[in-house]
This record gives sequence, C-alpha cells and structure tokens, in this order.
Amino acid sequence: MYPQSLEKLISCFRILPGVGEKTAERYALLISEKPQEEVQEFAQALLDVKQNVHFCKICGNLTEHEECEICSDSERNHRQILVVQSPKDVIAMEKMGEYKGVYHVLNGLISSTKGIMPEDLNIASLLERAGDADEVILATNATVDGETTAMYLDKLLHAKHPGILVTRIAHGLPAGGMLDYADEMTLSHALTERRKMQ
Repeated sequence: MYPQSLEKLISCFRILPGVGEKTAERYALLISEKPQEEVQEFAQALLDVKQNVHFCKICGNLTEHEECEICSDSERNHRQILVVQSPKDVIAMEKMGEYKGVYHVLNGLISSTKGIMPEDLNIASLLERAGDADEVILATNATVDGETTAMYLDKLLHAKHPGILVTRIAHGLPAGGMLDYADEMTLSHALTERRKMQ
C-alpha cells in the first residue's frame, strides 16, 4: 500500500490510454524521485495545455490562437480542404510535406456503436467552408466508421454544393488503417491517388 498522495498520482496516470497498473506505478514512483523543479515544470506544462490550447475557429485543429498556423498561412491553397478525424492526422499529413491545401478536423467519426452522431462532430462549419472550395478531400481512416463518415459527408456536400469536387484518399492505406500510424510514403501515395467519391 502506497502513501495516499502516491496512490492518487497512480490513479491519475491510469486514466491515460494504454497505461495499466504497473506502468502507472512506475510513472508515479519516477515522479516522486524527480527534483522539485522538474515536477513543477511538468505540472505547469499540463496546466498550460488546458488553459492555452483550444480548437481553431476555422478548421477545428488545435491552436493557442484564434486561428491555427495553417489557416492563417496565405501561402496555402484555401480552396482545397482535406478532411481528417483528429489533429494527430493533420500532423501526420504535414510530416509528408507535400500537401499545400488547408484542413478541416472533424474531431471524431460517426459511430452508432459509440453513440457518436453527425451533430457531435465539426461538420456544420465544413459545409460553410466548402462553398468557397474547389475540392474537398475526405481523408478519414479506412475503417467502418471512417467509411461511414466519408459517405455521409459526400452526400451532405453534394446536396449543399452540387458542383463541388469531393475526392477520397486512395489505396496505400490498408482497410482498418489509421492515418497517424502510416509512414510518409504511404500517405503521399494515398493523397496522390485519391479518387472522386461515387
């Protein structure tokens, strides 16, 4: 039995995905051995994230400003919007270094099993933005939820903007594959070989 404050810290680490009892114990014990300044810096970093980081008012990506760096970059092609599930996917695509358009982050996928409905996602602002776009690229994961979301968005976009070009990233991402786990070459191929939604 650990002291109460250590037990509480172990419980806090356990809320993180993929962190079990043993790993949480190891993290908590490591923190207890660190110098006071390092622990304070760690705690301050956690507080700073909660206080300063929020969603971009345009695309839904994470930022410390009203608009993220990508949305405020006049060099990007603002008429090409790549739709992704999460901010992690934006990072994955940016590492590739080839995509020069802008993004739209849904912050989730439609999932009846998880109770996530279209109104829970960042969709309304996408429909607004799409009015000024030449192309919307749907880059949701190649999973059942990702495909369901892509088909739903395709129908919505064509209903609101009949002439819009809606494409889907192509092969290169395996079925069930996640964007943030794919390497740069796979992402590059998937983006280059995107196809028009049927």
